[in-house]
Amino acid sequence: MKHWNRIVVIITALQLAACATGGSNLPPPKADAASPVVEQYLIGVDDQLQITVWHNPDLSVSVPVRPDGKITVPLVGDVAAGGRSTDQVGAEIQQKLAQYIRDPQVAVILTALRSHEYLSRVRVTGAVRSPISIPYRQGMTVLDAVLAAGGTTEFAAPDRTELYRHTDKGSSEAYSIHLEKILQQGDLSNNYPVQPGDVITVPQRAF
Repeated sequence: MKHWNRIVVIITALQLAACATGGSNLPPPKADAASPVVEQYLIGVDDQLQITVWHNPDLSVSVPVRPDGKITVPLVGDVAAGGRSTDQVGAEIQQKLAQYIRDPQVAVILTALRSHEYLSRVRVTGAVRSPISIPYRQGMTVLDAVLAAGGTTEFAAPDRTELYRHTDKGSSEAYSIHLEKILQQGDLSNNYPVQPGDVITVPQRAF
């Protein structure tokens, strides 16, 4: 009897694993901590930057990135910002300001992300109440995105939902989402973290 119970447990575990992956050979998608949009965002044209120089309010400014990729900072003049991180820009400003003031402390903060707006969005399409394109937020999951779209309609086939994600090779991968289990049963095994650029599609059921 103990041997039989062990077999049942093993079979059940395998069935749950198959459900979690939707029968796909692809591993479940995971949040990419090294995503350039999330962790290593590079400044682009039209982004707005706040330059703060500690104890020197006259040198602190809020500036947009010009079409040539540069910003203008008091005393320093033009500084290349496009294609660089805020840390890199801050380090250059700090280095140049050292010629004029003693031990400058500079902070560069991105206050308006405009250049990469559409690259950093998550889209929900198909049989949802309000198909939507929303800005990505760190920690966002499939459930967050679907709820932002108003949930599914009465014509939806939620357990055939797919999450489409672009790869570094320029192709895309599709992951099966058992959305009905998430919404109705609280089964979060398929409530995957989303990434900027992901598209979640909820198909309609066949009549």
